Amino acid sequence: MSHLFLRTLREDPAGAEVASHKLLIRAGYIRPQAAGIFAWLPLGLRVKAKIERVVREEMAAAGAQEVHFPALMPREAYEATGRWEEYGDLLFRLQDRKGGDYLLAPTHEEAFTLLVKDLYSSYKDLPLTIYQIQDKYRDEARPRAGLLRGREFTMKDAYSFDANDAGLEASYQAQRDAYERIFQRLGLEYVIVQADAGAMGGSRSEEFLHPTPVGEDSFVRSAGGYAANVEAFTTVVPEAGPIDGLPEPVVFDSPDTPTIETLVAHVDANLEGEYTAAHTLKNVVLALTHLDGTRELVVVGLPGDRDVDDKRVEVAFAPAEVEPATAEDFAENPLLVKGYIGPWSPEGPVLGEESATGIRYVLDPRVVDGTSWITGANIDQKHVHSLVAGRDFTADAFVEVATVREGDPAPDGSGPVSIARGMEIGHVFQLGRKYAEALGLKVLDENGKLVTVTMGSYGIGVTRILAIIAELNNDERGLIWPASVAPFDVHVVATGRDAAAFELAEQLSGELEAAGLEVVYDDRPKVSPGVKFGDAELVGVPRIVIVGRGAADGQVELWDRRTGERETVAVADAVARLTAR
Repeated sequence: MSHLFLRTLREDPAGAEVASHKLLIRAGYIRPQAAGIFAWLPLGLRVKAKIERVVREEMAAAGAQEVHFPALMPREAYEATGRWEEYGDLLFRLQDRKGGDYLLAPTHEEAFTLLVKDLYSSYKDLPLTIYQIQDKYRDEARPRAGLLRGREFTMKDAYSFDANDAGLEASYQAQRDAYERIFQRLGLEYVIVQADAGAMGGSRSEEFLHPTPVGEDSFVRSAGGYAANVEAFTTVVPEAGPIDGLPEPVVFDSPDTPTIETLVAHVDANLEGEYTAAHTLKNVVLALTHLDGTRELVVVGLPGDRDVDDKRVEVAFAPAEVEPATAEDFAENPLLVKGYIGPWSPEGPVLGEESATGIRYVLDPRVVDGTSWITGANIDQKHVHSLVAGRDFTADAFVEVATVREGDPAPDGSGPVSIARGMEIGHVFQLGRKYAEALGLKVLDENGKLVTVTMGSYGIGVTRILAIIAELNNDERGLIWPASVAPFDVHVVATGRDAAAFELAEQLSGELEAAGLEVVYDDRPKVSPGVKFGDAELVGVPRIVIVGRGAADGQVELWDRRTGERETVAVADAVARLTAR
């Protein structure tokens, strides 16, 4: 350690919120360079390499071969697939000195597709799965939590190429199985959930989530085995009811009731019956900015006891960017009476429009024909009751944007769902032919006809996994790495001023290394035992050997950071114990 490029810190770094962020910096694994960007120090690289080794071994077992692409990629291929625009502000875009457009790749579907197109032309060349472990770049608006949400990160991305859909199914399953083995070897709990494909595209998408309170994703699961991201959760649609014989809509005065809460209080006090927010129809105005820059308003109707979920909205209207309508939007659309918006008006719809406001109207799937609602009448200080879906108003479309709640029924009939937080550690996609069609990847089939190749994409967040392992394995004194990924197998600490302790510690370190163990030896001569022990606890090698006062008698102390147990043993016994594991 007298030569190791390492400086530990006693205080938590400013702005660090989660344990992994604090401890990886304090213990000298990483150093911040800018928001969401880190330098890797020797200890950090050793842990990262061990995680990558597990990934490489399981990729090889699944039949995948490793390649490596540059991070700097030309614009043209991403433009051909539409992702130059679809990724929006997440892309780092730049130009070379000649004005050519480039990007720092967030993923490499295009590059992999073009490489296979360049080299393969027959179904006999397939199936093929190739992968890389490489740094990726995304211009996150709010990088946070250290390595958990950065702008530069290391990812394993694999891509499968098959001549038909049956081949894709087999390749997809092989990668999915490999992911389970990887996470099991790394000691990570995971839940496989249905997910939205997003800008990646494709027909099937599953995420591997690690359940954790610091996770940025919400997911739902049922006791019967259903699991999905909230973005991919689909509502169980109630059966439509009869419309004939239902009361006609009635407009009523509702002064100072621009919110669902004030509306419910008013109708409870002034209408017969008991009412809750579930009887009301909330109408939310959103502004969509499309890829061509055009701005469109849309009104979303949903039961009043639900709110709009930001992530579900993002997925529902992708690739457009979504934000709440502004005061200027309302000023430019006088038929939008803020606080009293509804899908119906006593004056009828706007000429040539289905909607009473002249703006595209979409509905939550729960608002089925035959349901009766209390909602805005599009007149200031007035609402309407007995407004019936399918008779008095219809939707231009149905969208899944409402919040998911504990107890909502799972769409597969497996019972009510519970909600938990998780962090994405892996994602597998059946891309299908989106990228192959866009980039012209075809092969000759057994009949000599050109067919479009079908693809899968499979990603694992290597640096994110490192951070999650650090989150799971620490105490108030520092990190406690699992043996499988620890930077060293054994941490030997020489203490005191007696030369015999240092001589024995050096001899012991040599014997352990000769036996095939990786050893870090704290040989610093003028550092106090307290500082050395503090550093050993902070760095987190799980097995520590203390060589001190007992050295003259050939005795050392074994310290297990995982259990806290410490015992004094003879040197020969220490070597045997440590090399036997």
